[in-house]
Amino acid sequence: MFFLNPFKNHDISEFPNTHIDLADVEHRNSIVDARRQSLSQQNAEKDGTDSGKDSDAHSGGASIRAGTTRGLTLAELREEVGHDVGANDSQSAYDTKSKVINRAIADMGMGKYQWQLFALCGCGWMADNLWLQGVALTLPSLSAEFGVSENEVRYTTLSLLGLCIGASFWGVASDVVGRRLAFNFTLMFAGIFGLAAGGGPSWIGVCALYACLGLGVGGNLPIDGALFLEFLPGANNNLLTLLSAFWSFGQLIASLFAWAFIPNFSCPAAADACTKDQNWGWRYLILTLGAITFVMFLCRFFLFHLFESPKYLLSRGRQREAVAVVHGIAYFNKTKTWLTEDILDTIGGSFRRSGQHEIEYDPDREEFPRQVLYPAKMGLTMILLWFQWTTIGMGYPLFNAFLPQYLANSGSSQPTSVSVTYRNYAITSICGVPGSFLAYYLVNIPFLGRKKTMIVGTALTGVFVFLFTISGDPDFQLAFSCLEACFQQVMYGILFAYTPEVIPAPNRGTGSGISSFLNRLAGLCAPIVAVNAGSANPKAPIYASGGLILAAFVSMIFLPIETQGKQIL
Repeated sequence: MFFLNPFKNHDISEFPNTHIDLADVEHRNSIVDARRQSLSQQNAEKDGTDSGKDSDAHSGGASIRAGTTRGLTLAELREEVGHDVGANDSQSAYDTKSKVINRAIADMGMGKYQWQLFALCGCGWMADNLWLQGVALTLPSLSAEFGVSENEVRYTTLSLLGLCIGASFWGVASDVVGRRLAFNFTLMFAGIFGLAAGGGPSWIGVCALYACLGLGVGGNLPIDGALFLEFLPGANNNLLTLLSAFWSFGQLIASLFAWAFIPNFSCPAAADACTKDQNWGWRYLILTLGAITFVMFLCRFFLFHLFESPKYLLSRGRQREAVAVVHGIAYFNKTKTWLTEDILDTIGGSFRRSGQHEIEYDPDREEFPRQVLYPAKMGLTMILLWFQWTTIGMGYPLFNAFLPQYLANSGSSQPTSVSVTYRNYAITSICGVPGSFLAYYLVNIPFLGRKKTMIVGTALTGVFVFLFTISGDPDFQLAFSCLEACFQQVMYGILFAYTPEVIPAPNRGTGSGISSFLNRLAGLCAPIVAVNAGSANPKAPIYASGGLILAAFVSMIFLPIETQGKQIL
């Protein structure tokens, strides 16, 4: 049934034997509970009071202990939801019901459904960097075959204009028509046009096909991250940071295939002319990446049924379907859930429809004092985030997209061979992977959290970019490119996680899409800077990259919201 209709809307009757009474279930204490208990104990120690009594006072009689709690009353659940703080300081009817859904997902815990979704969302992240790096790695070969100068061939990355369009289109579409459309079709576009690009007849033709594949690739990061976050138990939110490991693997896979194909199937360096028959290395690379991308699409579409996001459904007034999705996850994971529409209405108030998608809150059912979203705090956060996405969007490709050229023209007395250049690029790619795991571990440390870890990672990234230019020795440059790659993944991994965490679900796709759009748009300007500045001083683009990343670091200091230990609405 799911195979024949991947966009099916679900009803709770499709998932038998998934309900359990609220009083009978073992409730997993979330990271929010643990953080609240820790704060209660700290306050109790300061006041000289008994920490256990203080904890009970804050929980309204609910037993908040490490591990699990056996059974809750509706009043205790209402009290816990009332104490939970949202990442964006909003406390509307939608937010209250989102917290109830968060609690229901947290009580089910991580299961087979979430782990499979983690792998498939990782495919989207991998595809993004697979193509960003894949395009960059073809530049020397395109220059040789089509007679474009080494400097002007950098304009090839401008062809990824489709990334900007894809990021904005799929981001907005996910908030309007749902997350499933983008999840299922972004990789299809990328795979089809990626395969076609391998047969590009001219430089212009290759650039045009690169632009088309960007329409699909551009939607992966903003959509997949937001989607995965909306199915995660709160205690596992740091897994969103770990998705960046797939992004590193994308660069690694592209670099390994480039190392295998380009040195062995390209025109000799001393050749007077370079023809297509002599220069199949870059085509083998692009065809391979296209095939990998299309296989990932097939896995998403035919081997996995994606439920629509319950947060999206709730925001559109489709509460019954949102509850059905939670039961669908329980059915898939072979567990049970206590969530019902009655519980949502009792705690969050009843919704009444005034149109297909419009919802109103019934003030007569209000249980909590309401608190409007602080526009100044949220506005400042989004301005700073968009600035960071823009500066990093230009700074990252100014260094990484042209790294093979920097490594090949290091300025040392002995020129670097093509094979060694691509080998060093592969080594640099491998060094990025530990950065993702480092970020995954650090973001849940109480005194670090998302902000401080991201600040340190960004600062070190900018410093190592500058240190790369001190010497032309290939081994020296390899060492600092590896260090830069590691901390760059800390920076990017947390930024990719922090952005959807701080944006509420009704606008998460659009907000993440705008962030990605600005990132891509700035990235398109990178070759213009690299061509014009690089012609005067080969190191100028690297200096610009380091300066832009350090500017992002300074702006991160002023971010007013820390999402660690808060409800993601």
